[in-house]
Amino acid sequence: MGSFSKYLGASLGWSFGGPIGAIIGFVLGSVVDGLSEGDLKREGTYRIPNSGRRRPRENTTQSGDFEMSLLVLSAVVIKADGKIDQRELNYVRNHFTQMYGATRAKHAFKLFNGIIKKNDISTRQVCLQIRQQMTHASRLQLIHYLFNIAKADGFVTESEVDVIHKIAGYLYISNHDFESIKAMFYSGISNAYKVLEIDKSATDVEVKKAYRRLVKKHHPDKLQHLGKEHLKGAEEKFRQIQKAYEAIQKERKM
Repeated sequence: MGSFSKYLGASLGWSFGGPIGAIIGFVLGSVVDGLSEGDLKREGTYRIPNSGRRRPRENTTQSGDFEMSLLVLSAVVIKADGKIDQRELNYVRNHFTQMYGATRAKHAFKLFNGIIKKNDISTRQVCLQIRQQMTHASRLQLIHYLFNIAKADGFVTESEVDVIHKIAGYLYISNHDFESIKAMFYSGISNAYKVLEIDKSATDVEVKKAYRRLVKKHHPDKLQHLGKEHLKGAEEKFRQIQKAYEAIQKERKM
């Protein structure tokens, strides 16, 4: 029990408060080794969450906070189509193993198994907490991860798109940003234009300008504060933007 409580206490900052903290508390109290919030406090690793409403600094969100937010929202997306697909569960497990290593991923998935059984998660309240604490770049990365999870079974269903769109709205992600990230998960030249947030009627100059703007917005350096484990996902998104630009260049013979 000690190793698990130290894992949680050392990993979490603001996410141990608010609705995310309540969800974690539910899981701890019901499915994880009988561990309670009091156990964490006795371990001396529990942190008082940030209750302020001010705009967060770049390093307010730590890797563990992002991890807990991703676990909760992943559960919402996986259950969006009314079933729990083993391929999507495997994706979450494998993704966390690649990011955090086997030991930390094992702890995370233990929590996740409890979270996904909870039927009364308030998506809006969870997103409100995330929105208050995370930078815009971090929230964009969350949306990208959620689409990855939705496509783990081979395709993204309309119900999954609807849920991720609702989450994006709660996180104050613009429709342009949402459609751009969504288009990264579909093939075809029309989706390449959507990734760059432009119409096919855009001039070559406008295409180049859009590409530079997207590179600046989604550059992996904006997620340095989350730790190196999250940079791979940011780099993947970055490569998809480059791929879209190259497809348009090829089509136009730029």
